[in-house]
Amino acid sequence: MSKPFRHALDNRARQALVHWGVADQQPELLKYRENAVFRVRLADGRPAALRLHRAGYHSETALRSELQWMAALGDGGLAVPRPIAAADGRLLVALPDAGELAAQHVDVIGWVDGEPLGESGKRLSHSPGRLVEIFSSLGASMAEMHNLADRWTPPDGFWRAAWNGDGLIGERPIWGRFWDCEGLSAAPASALSNLRLDLRQRLAVMPTPARDFGLIHADLVRENVLVDATGVKFIDFDDAGYGYRLFDLATALLKNRREPAYEMIEAALIAGYRSSRSLTEEALAGLPLFLVLRSLTYIGWFAARPELPGARERVRRYADETLALAEELGFR
Repeated sequence: MSKPFRHALDNRARQALVHWGVADQQPELLKYRENAVFRVRLADGRPAALRLHRAGYHSETALRSELQWMAALGDGGLAVPRPIAAADGRLLVALPDAGELAAQHVDVIGWVDGEPLGESGKRLSHSPGRLVEIFSSLGASMAEMHNLADRWTPPDGFWRAAWNGDGLIGERPIWGRFWDCEGLSAAPASALSNLRLDLRQRLAVMPTPARDFGLIHADLVRENVLVDATGVKFIDFDDAGYGYRLFDLATALLKNRREPAYEMIEAALIAGYRSSRSLTEEALAGLPLFLVLRSLTYIGWFAARPELPGARERVRRYADETLALAEELGFR
């Protein structure tokens, strides 16, 4: 980002901290993607994360609902960030236009210790035995998250997007129209369009056990799973919503399919999940479908963000990888 924009972003973070009574500090920018995430200190010295939400990406209702669900999961014993109220009790604060920055919302959530499970595009560094431990814990925690979601009654006005058939492969998917986005040549665009129609039919006749549906994280990639001696912890609920539970499993597995220990990883994740929640073989037969559906989403995501470095090249690469995956799994 340009120096003026970075300066404006830092100033915005300091101004936002006024609402939490801790403005006299220099927030540390950790990530600038959907949100600008800063490491900050609370009045009692504890670390926390301040999130400047991307303007126009989520509504105020959706952002407040995300915080409400995170709080419910924390109350249920899951290791997730906890919302921290501003001095006036609000969990979410609206910030007005400010020069280079459009109006946006800000919140502060508790700091979660741990190291990311890994980084996309890089080989996992853990030993095979440690990977089994991690993915078993990940599966059990994911299942418990789904259990907690099923037991929880959302408050009035709660709203999150739905990763259902329309949200994945409808006319306006949540992450974009992957089959006709800019950057695709005619051949892959046609192949993706045909694949989309095939997947719609398969999704429509999917057996009942595979239709387990409810609140999900929807983005349990390596960077959003933190690992330490106590187990695993989930962060970044920015895309959480209603969806098929198999979508969470597929997301946790997709980027690991080229790992040498993949079979052990998949077996450990499924065994861990089954230790806390039912997952029949009939339901599990739907996993390949959701691996392809998950892969498709990345095409639209990058197509909608042409400002990102290498976005167009990644659109083409993800299209090729998805079509190859679909063929490998028997969908073409």
